[in-house]
Amino acid sequence: MELKVNQDNCLGCGICVIACPVNASISPENAGGNGAKTDEVVTMVENGFIKIFSPDKCELCGTCQMFCPVNAIWIE
Repeated sequence: MELKVNQDNCLGCGICVIACPVNASISPENAGGNGAKTDEVVTMVENGFIKIFSPDKCELCGTCQMFCPVNAIWIE
């Protein structure tokens, strides 16, 4: 199983990035919506879209999928 993003549906809102518990543990400022200070996080908004940076760190918990308002991110 792995994390997938449909860029055609993605709004670039970053809700999934903020909701991710792994992102929050790696870069606490991320949870506050300030953006990560490292690209070691699972996901990050880049150029208006979600980009998966470290898929190996994803715990496949589904939190990002649960919070995405347009179902652009999922686990497959």
